[in-house]
Amino acid sequence: MISVSESIEILKSNIQTLGIEMRDLIDSIGCVLSSDVLAKVSVPSFDNSAMDGYAICFESGTTDYLVKYNIQAGDTHVCTLNENEAARIYTGAPVPKNTNAVIQQEIVSVNGSNISFDKEKVKLGMNIRTLGSQCFENQIIASQGVLVTPAILGLLASAGVFEVKVYKMPKVSVIITGNELQKPNHELEFGQIYNSNEFALIGLLKSMGISQINTYQVIDALIEVEKTVYTALENSDILIVTGGVSVGDFDFVKQALENNQVKSLFYKVKQKPGKPLFVGKKQDQWVFALPGNPAAVITCFNQYVKPSLLAISGHKNTFEPTAILPLKNTFKKSAGLTFFVKGKYDYQGVEILQGQESFNLLSFNAANCIVKIDENAESLEIGSLVEVYPLD
Repeated sequence: MISVSESIEILKSNIQTLGIEMRDLIDSIGCVLSSDVLAKVSVPSFDNSAMDGYAICFESGTTDYLVKYNIQAGDTHVCTLNENEAARIYTGAPVPKNTNAVIQQEIVSVNGSNISFDKEKVKLGMNIRTLGSQCFENQIIASQGVLVTPAILGLLASAGVFEVKVYKMPKVSVIITGNELQKPNHELEFGQIYNSNEFALIGLLKSMGISQINTYQVIDALIEVEKTVYTALENSDILIVTGGVSVGDFDFVKQALENNQVKSLFYKVKQKPGKPLFVGKKQDQWVFALPGNPAAVITCFNQYVKPSLLAISGHKNTFEPTAILPLKNTFKKSAGLTFFVKGKYDYQGVEILQGQESFNLLSFNAANCIVKIDENAESLEIGSLVEVYPLD
C-alpha cells in the first residue's frame, strides 16, 4: 500500500498526451491548443467607429460641419472628408479618410444638414477603433496550452481562424460491476440497489467535454468481467471500472485486468475513502479501477481520474489544489490515512460537511469541493489550512 503523494507522483510520471488533431473551430470547445494560433487578419481590419455619432476631420477652431455622408456598419465604399465636412456614422462602420474624431450623438446639435458641438468636449482620436487595435495579422492570439472556451472561440473567429490544432480527447469506457445493481427506471427487488455510479461517471466525463463514452454493466463473475474488460479496451483509450476491486470472494476485477495484460502501476492507497484503488496501463491505455461505493467513486474520480484525463488532454498542473483555505470547523481523524472529505468553500474558508460515509451521496447536495486532510494529521482546529479541490 502506498501513500497518496506516492500515487500522484506515479501518475504524473506516466502521463503522455494522445497526439494532436486538427478540428473545425466550433468542434474544438473544451480542447487544449497544441500550438500557438496566429491571426489571419488584423482586427479591426480598418479604422471604425466605436459608437453612433458623427465622424469629422476636427479643426480646433471649427465647430460647425456639413453632414455629407451616412455610413452604416457593413458599408464598403470609401469616403473622404474635406474641411468642415462630417459623416453620420454608426457603431462598427468604417470611418472616412481624414477622420480624426467621432463625436457621440449625445453632444451634437443638429440643424438640417449641419451639426455643431462644444469643441471643449472633443479630443483627437476619440471613439475611433484603429486598425489592429485588438491584434495584427500573423500575431499570436492564443498560445499553446490554452483551453478553448467560448470566449476563445469568439477571439479566434474574430481573426478569421476556422480550424485549430488541439490535443486529442480520450475515448473512455466505463464498466459497472455488481449483481445487485438495477437501472433507475426499473422496480427494485429485495437486495437490489439502483446503479448511481454509471450516471455519476457519465456526468463527470461529459462535464469535462469528453463525448466518446461507452458504458457496460456486468455481473460478478470472472469470465464475464474478463470478457467485458477485453471489449472495453478494444474501444477506448481510458477504462474506468467501479466495484469488484477489493479482496472479497466475488471481487474479480483485478484478476480480469491481469488476464487482459493490464500492468499495475499501483494498487491500494493509504486513503479514505477509496483504499482499494487500482491504476494500471496496457501499453498506452489507462485503467482506473475504483471501489464501488458511490461517494468513493466520485471522490476518487475527482482526485485521480479527472486530473489524469486533463493531463492526457494537454492541460497543465492538473493535480494541484485550486486553493489552500482555513477550516471553518474542527475535524478529528486517526493518523495513517489521508482523508478526502466533502466540503463547502467560499472566499473566507471551507466547512467540512456531515455525511462523509462512502455510500452516502446526500452531502453532495451541499458540497462544492473535496478537502484533503493529510495522512499524519489527527486534530485540526478552526483556521487550520487545508487543500481544496473543487467539484465541478
